[in-house]
Amino acid sequence: MEFDFAAEQPKFLMLMYGLIAFVAVVGGLLLLLDVVPSFFARRREAQLVAASASGAPLPRRRKQGEGAFAFFFLLPTLLLLAVGLVVPAVRTTLLSFMDSGSNKWVGLDNYRWMFAEDSIVRVLINTLIWVLLVPLVATAFGLIYAVLVDKARFEAVAKSLIFLPMAISFVGASIIWKFVYAYRGEGDQIGLLNQIVVSLGGEPKQWLLDSPLNTFLLIVIMVWIQAGFAMVVLSAAIKAIPADIVEAARLDGTTPWQMFWRITIPSIRPALIVVVVTISIATLKVFDIVRTSTNGNYDTNVIATEMYNQAFRYQENGQGSALAVFLFVLVIPIVIYQIRNLRKQREG
Repeated sequence: MEFDFAAEQPKFLMLMYGLIAFVAVVGGLLLLLDVVPSFFARRREAQLVAASASGAPLPRRRKQGEGAFAFFFLLPTLLLLAVGLVVPAVRTTLLSFMDSGSNKWVGLDNYRWMFAEDSIVRVLINTLIWVLLVPLVATAFGLIYAVLVDKARFEAVAKSLIFLPMAISFVGASIIWKFVYAYRGEGDQIGLLNQIVVSLGGEPKQWLLDSPLNTFLLIVIMVWIQAGFAMVVLSAAIKAIPADIVEAARLDGTTPWQMFWRITIPSIRPALIVVVVTISIATLKVFDIVRTSTNGNYDTNVIATEMYNQAFRYQENGQGSALAVFLFVLVIPIVIYQIRNLRKQREG
C-alpha cells in the first residue's frame, strides 16, 4: 500500500505544532528557572559587594519579596494539584450522594448499598485480605532477601534479579502468572503449577476459578512484584547501620538470631514503616492484576475494580463514586500516619 503524504499532511502538521508547543513550554520553563534565580542572585551579590566596598550596612533580605518569589514558582504546582486532585475529589464526593444519572440527591443511599449488598461486602472483604496480607508478606520476603544477600558474593546480581519484577507492569506480571496458573484439560499442561501437580501424581485444576483460593493466588502476583521494592529499601537501611554497633554486639557474643531481632530490626524500623505504608497504599489501589487475571469474576473483585465496573460498565455513577470516596477514606489514615512518622524522625 502506497503512503499518501498529502492525505496525512494534517496529521504531520498537528504533530509539528505539538512538538513546537512542547519545546516552547519546556524550554521556557527551563529558561525561567535558570535565568530568573541567576538574575536575583547576581543582583544580591552586587548589592553585597557595593555595601562592603562603601562600608555601608549590608542590605537585608526582604522576606515579603522572597515569599512572592516562592509563590511564583509554586503556583503551577498548586494549579495542577487543584485541577488534578482537589476538584475531582470534591466532584466525586458530590456524585456519591446522587443517583446513577447524577440528577437527584439520594443522601447516604449509595453508602448503605455498599454495606448491604452481599456482592459488595465480598468486595470489601477481598480488599481487606489484600491489605492485610500483601504489605506484611511482601515486606517479610523483602527483609529475608535483604539479610540473605547482604555482603554475598554475587550481591549485585541477586538484587537485580529480585528487583526485576518491579520493572514489569502489573498487566505484564499478571499475564506471566496467568501462564503459571493455566489449565489445559487432561494430559500435558502448559501451566507451570498444573504441570508440577501432574508430575506429582495429582489432577490439574482451574486455579483461578476456585474462591477464595483465587484471591490468594492473585495476591502472590502482587507480593512477587513488591518484594523487590522492599528488598532494595531494607537492604539500604541494613547497610546504614553503624559498624561500631554491629561490632560491639558481636564482641558481646550475640548470636545471629539475636543480632537480627535486637540490632537489625530496631535499627531499620523507620525503613520498615515506609515500606509497609507504601505497599499498603499500592495494595488498596490495586486494579490491573485483578482486571487482567480474572476481570473480577469468581469472587475476586476489589474496591478499585468494582468502582470501575459500577461507574463505567453499569453506568451507576453514584455507587461508583461512593466506592471511590470509601477507597479515598481508607488511604487517608495511612497517609496521616506516615506524615506523623516523618515528623517524629525529623524531630528525633
